[in-house]
Parts: sequence; structure tokens; C-alpha cells
Amino acid sequence: MATETIVETESDRTLVFQDDGIDALTTAFIESQDIKQTSKDTYRRALRPFLSWVRTERVQQPDREDILSYKRNLESRQVSPLTLSAYLVAVRKFFEWAESKKFYPNIARGIKGAKRVRGFRKDPLTVAQVKDLLSSIDRTKVEGKRNYALINLLVRTGLRTIEVVRADVGDIRQESGEAVLQIQGKGRDAKDDFVLLTNDALQPIREYHTARGGAVDADPLFTSHSDRNKNERLTTRTFSRIVKERLRSIGLDSERLTAHSLRHSSITLCLQAGASIQEAQALARHANINTTLIYAHNIDRISNAPERKIDALLKDSAVAKI
Repeated sequence: MATETIVETESDRTLVFQDDGIDALTTAFIESQDIKQTSKDTYRRALRPFLSWVRTERVQQPDREDILSYKRNLESRQVSPLTLSAYLVAVRKFFEWAESKKFYPNIARGIKGAKRVRGFRKDPLTVAQVKDLLSSIDRTKVEGKRNYALINLLVRTGLRTIEVVRADVGDIRQESGEAVLQIQGKGRDAKDDFVLLTNDALQPIREYHTARGGAVDADPLFTSHSDRNKNERLTTRTFSRIVKERLRSIGLDSERLTAHSLRHSSITLCLQAGASIQEAQALARHANINTTLIYAHNIDRISNAPERKIDALLKDSAVAKI
């Protein structure tokens, strides 16, 4: 069997992709990135569809039109906008790197991902729905105490699911005389941020830890209580399932209502309670304040909906004719 290679011409250093030779190039690209292993794995997964497409189409020297064809192929398969953009980001990064190494011209420069949908993919809960959700949880058993404590924590702090999953008992500390939870935020390598734990957020956690027989600092903040995984750290999948089951129990069964909705709810409730945009940004830990402004815009749009003025005008006109 012929050796699978990447052939480079002497004249312009342009690579010719032969057989699986592109695998060697993409592997070199991934390993050259100064990023966490999880991010490398993400790049690897995002590049797989492109490698598969290159082989299927027998592309040996891709050009810009080939990249556009690949994009159209993804669109024809009805790949979600978020996934399509992630795939194209990986392709762009790959060819940027290839050009920087003088291996191949950057034929993906300027190729755009899917247009971002305005707003959020998940909905927040109303105040009444949050109250119904919390009151629906049976807290007489340890599992119910856990479910109440973690859902209550998310609603009151705006934490992401993964941030709660990563948390340990010892991450509850004191800062300026107040209880805080140290967290490893999105894209961070260490637990170098925190959220404030009010008594209403902290007390249910304490009750849960007492019910499960005490907990030492190295223990996960929330654990499994199933026979198969007893005392092991909850996974994000289990966490999502718990929240989804509780939402369904109060009649909320929608694809737009998930565990992530609790974070949206927290930020929305924060603004509805009178917090400033800057305070809401601090709660959400948004790097860009424009993300926080989306929440404020949605609240203002509903509160001052011009549709209500139309209703009022039509009602007044109807009364005037009587």
C-alpha cells in the first residue's frame, strides 16, 4: 500500500492533499495551539466534517470556492447555525496557521459563519414560575434537598451548569465577612472568581450537606445519590435532567426551557429588581456589556410594549362610539 503523504512543491510550497495526508497537517495544527487539551479536542471534532468532506469530494488542492462549497454542504444538511459557525471557525483557524507556516495560502479568509440569531436560544422563567419550581420540590429526603439547593443556587447567582458541577465544598469561603463561592468560570483554568452566597442561597446547601452525612472540603458541592454513582460528582447531563424533570413537573415542557434558563432567569430577575446594567454584568460575568444589554432591551421591550398603546387606542375608540 502506498505511503500516505503530504507533497509540497518546491516552487511555491503549496501542499497537495493526498489520501489521508491532510490528517498529518491538521494534527500538527492542533498540537501547535497554546490552548487547553479540551479546546484542542474541540478543534479536532470541529475539523472532522471538513476532513470527511475533502475525502468524499476528492479535493487535493482546495481553493476558496471549495471552502464555500463545504459551507453550502453544511447548510444543505441543516446543521444548526451555532454548529456551522464552530465548524467554519476551525477551518479558518487551520488555514490561518497553514499560511503562517508557509504551508498553504489562507483560502478561508473572510468566509463567514452563520448569521447570529438575535436574542437567546433559551427563555427565562417568570417570578411566579421560579416560585412554583422551587415549591414543587419535596425536601423531606436528601435527594430533594440537593435538587432544591442546586436549583435555588442557580436562580440566585446566575451560575452556569458547568460552574456548579466543578464546585467543591471547600470553595465556600468568606470574603469581606460574607459567604462566597469560588468558581472556575467559562474559559478559565482556575477558580479565580466568585459569587456572593446570601443566606437564602447558602442555607439550603448547608441543610443538604447535613442530610447527606456531612462533607469535607475536597468533596463535590453536589453529588449523585443513585446506587450506581453514589457520592460521585454530578455530571452536567444529570444536572440538566434534574432541572428538566422539575420543569415538566410544573407543566413547563419546552425546548426553550432548560437548565440554562435558570441563568437567564437570574440575570433577568436581577434587572427587574432594579439592578443597574453594570451590576447585572457583574452578576453574569459577561465580558462584553452588550450581552447584558440584550436582557435589558428585552425587559424594556415588554414593559413599554407599543402594542399596549394600540389596544388602548382601539378600546377608547370603541367606547366613544357607544
